[in-house]
Amino acid sequence: MAYLNASAGAAREGRQTAAVADAAAATSVVAAGANPTKAEYDALHADYLALRTKVNALLAAMRTSGQLAS
Repeated sequence: MAYLNASAGAAREGRQTAAVADAAAATSVVAAGANPTKAEYDALHADYLALRTKVNALLAAMRTSGQLAS
């Protein structure tokens, strides 16, 4: 499919997104009982924040390279 705006497409051609390291291994574990402990919750929350940071880094890199609109 051709670009609707050929000049904008040519400007993006050949540009790569900056590398973003893989997300670290999850540190949270399955809750041992019916209700998770504070430590289990905190580990899951830390994993969530780490993944959120990675997703934001990927989005920023894509915006910088022109693959994603600002």
